[in-house]
Amino acid sequence: MKRRILLAALLLALFGTGWWVGRGSAGASGDLYRNLDVFVEVLQRVQSSYVDVVPTDKLMTGAMRGMLRALDPYSQYMDASSYDELQSTTRGSFGGVGLIVGVRDRVPVVISAVEGGPAWTLGLHTGDAIVAIEGHSTFGLALEEVAQKLRGDPGTSVKVTVAREGEEERQDVTIQRQVIATKSVPYAFVTHGDVGYLRLADFSQDSGAEVKAAIEQLRKGGAKRLVLDLRSNPGGLLDQAVDVVERFVPGGTLVVSTRGRMKGSDQKLFAADGGRHESAWPMVVLIDRGSASASEIVAGALQDLDRALVVGETSFGKGSVQNLFPLRSGGAIKLTTGRYYTPSGRSIHNIAHDRLLAALEDDDDSNDAAAAESLVTGLAPGDTTPRPVFKTSAGRKVYGGGGIRPDAVVLPDSLAPIARAVESRGLAFRFANRWVNTNPAWTVDRPIDEPMWKGFRAGLDSAQVKFTEPQFAVEKPVLERALRRELARRLSGDASAARVALEGDPMFTRALDVLGRARAPRDVFAAALVTTPASDAAARPTARKPATRSAR
Repeated sequence: MKRRILLAALLLALFGTGWWVGRGSAGASGDLYRNLDVFVEVLQRVQSSYVDVVPTDKLMTGAMRGMLRALDPYSQYMDASSYDELQSTTRGSFGGVGLIVGVRDRVPVVISAVEGGPAWTLGLHTGDAIVAIEGHSTFGLALEEVAQKLRGDPGTSVKVTVAREGEEERQDVTIQRQVIATKSVPYAFVTHGDVGYLRLADFSQDSGAEVKAAIEQLRKGGAKRLVLDLRSNPGGLLDQAVDVVERFVPGGTLVVSTRGRMKGSDQKLFAADGGRHESAWPMVVLIDRGSASASEIVAGALQDLDRALVVGETSFGKGSVQNLFPLRSGGAIKLTTGRYYTPSGRSIHNIAHDRLLAALEDDDDSNDAAAAESLVTGLAPGDTTPRPVFKTSAGRKVYGGGGIRPDAVVLPDSLAPIARAVESRGLAFRFANRWVNTNPAWTVDRPIDEPMWKGFRAGLDSAQVKFTEPQFAVEKPVLERALRRELARRLSGDASAARVALEGDPMFTRALDVLGRARAPRDVFAAALVTTPASDAAARPTARKPATRSAR
């Protein structure tokens, strides 16, 4: 009781002094002190009248989290434990289920699953809404609260309830936690003769170095063209995004600029003159709606500079920069301090938060052409919402106001009912594990034979997956590829599984088609029938890249 009285007295003295000093202030300062008066009054009332005794530190922590949550989904207060977890993530290892989440409409939504992690293995993917954790609703939870509930000691389990667009029933998925050790480049290989495929899964502290090493590996393997896969890449460190772009453009090229109110937040980041870069390789970048933040910086820069054709669907649209401010308590606050802009000057932040006022240029094209352009700009047919228009270095149109719009739109295939059940419940992965365990002589190059089909169908029956014979016949090629993929993963690892998965990938197929007809970097636009004005860009100024900084 004495300690509580003393604490209350100290708080009164602190805020009372502040009120006395600031009560005559005008404008923002006056508002601050008036609101502090209200805050102290609420705090005193809770401490004196709430039905249970609430620790003061709990009240203060809740107040700080609520204050930052009111700003945007990415600003947050982190206690010492949460701050340490974030640092572990950017270092490349952390404990948990392996999910990267964002918040949409106050519900946590999967941006991506860490490749090879437990959630990814069970089929959770971009767009899945996590509506409950251990039976408790997640509505209104902040990002750090969701992370705390999902993380835990390796070997323990957590049950999440997932709602997926196009499916009426929600699914309960039990995920066993494990130590998540990640690599930014989980695999890279040469395929179809001379096409290098490089999967970039995130941007942690060694991403630039990993990409550089992967390119050297691909060159030695005979690569002369490149597919850079940024799909479901949630982003990460800003300086690493610049390092990745450096691998493909000349030194002194503007990669990204940032603007904000904080001193020093207005910066232009240029590619360093690091020597050899892959300027001669025709290149395609793959993106989807799970590509966010740093991955959008890379895709946007390569698109603006006419260095690569961007294929896929409109990206997530996270164009804001976060900085970490450590606190004396051992925790930190992550605060949005600015927005980033691609070389052409576009902000790709979600249109709801974008302040650019540029409008779409008027075109006299036909209705069919307008409908095609609506796909490129990310607008639904009939949507007249203005989108700011910018020009690439060669004069092509690109659009701001909400994600990176691809040069060539290719939507992912939607799964039929049986395949959807197999993927969402991890049935192919589970069957592959059982099959290899009971058939130790099985090799990855063997075809799927009749005994395996019978075993797989028996597994579907036991899992109560309903289907008819005609349905199964139609979906058999897709199911066969799913089985081959998981058998390859079980026997040879993720890179082998990726090779199989790419066989039926419509975005990768389009990339191969374009690269097959391209001999030089600019050829990819003609090969994809993307209009490129004849005029070329004026030379860009050369400057040194500023000191490395990181942002989330």
